[in-house]
Amino acid sequence: MIKTLLIVGLLLPSLALASGPLTETNTNDPFEEANRVVFAFNDRLDQWVLKPLAQGYRAVLPDVAERGVGNVFLNLSEFNSAANSILQGKLDAAMASGGRFAVNTTLGIGGLFDVASAMGMRSRHTDLGETLAVWGVPRGPYLMIPFFGPYTARSALGASVDVYLSPEAYISSTRGRNSLYGIRVLDERAELLDADALLTGDRYVFLRDAYLQRRAAEIEVESSDTGFSDFGGDWEEDDWGDDPN
Repeated sequence: MIKTLLIVGLLLPSLALASGPLTETNTNDPFEEANRVVFAFNDRLDQWVLKPLAQGYRAVLPDVAERGVGNVFLNLSEFNSAANSILQGKLDAAMASGGRFAVNTTLGIGGLFDVASAMGMRSRHTDLGETLAVWGVPRGPYLMIPFFGPYTARSALGASVDVYLSPEAYISSTRGRNSLYGIRVLDERAELLDADALLTGDRYVFLRDAYLQRRAAEIEVESSDTGFSDFGGDWEEDDWGDDPN
């Protein structure tokens, strides 16, 4: 649900990064009929529940506070990026993400302020789905997952493990942990309220193609930056899909 809208707001500007238009072959959407049903469910749930909550969240929270909350969650994601950069053999990137996490957590008061960027420290977000691609795991079919939105089989596998590479997972209080997850969802949805109108035409195809092109561009960058791209080369892509991205 939230990821469906994140794709619109965050991935559309990057479509030009992809290597070219998707074809029927490399789209690899064998479960389209079921995926469309799930997409319709996610979309209705967003319109009836998440969007109104996000509108209330934006109305109540001042802009400066909303930016601070967003900074906190971006800072938490640095921990995951550092771990996956190590798994990809990119120690410089891991040190950059780890350094940003340390600086923003301390000097930035828990990440409320992005002090690291002001100091010229840059890093690139990565996740276990990209790590698996670097290791040679094929992409697999496109999947629309209830509540969570678009994935490929590989990215869904990565996401199921990524949750344990994030600091939030280790909050001892179940109520506190779930509250943090809920605030993250509301904050991300509030940032995308202005992007709703970007979904035009066949919304399902629009979202699917945007997601797959963005992921293909990200994977291409990761694979070209490390010597791990040939790892796992014995996988049979025909079992998962025809496009290694």
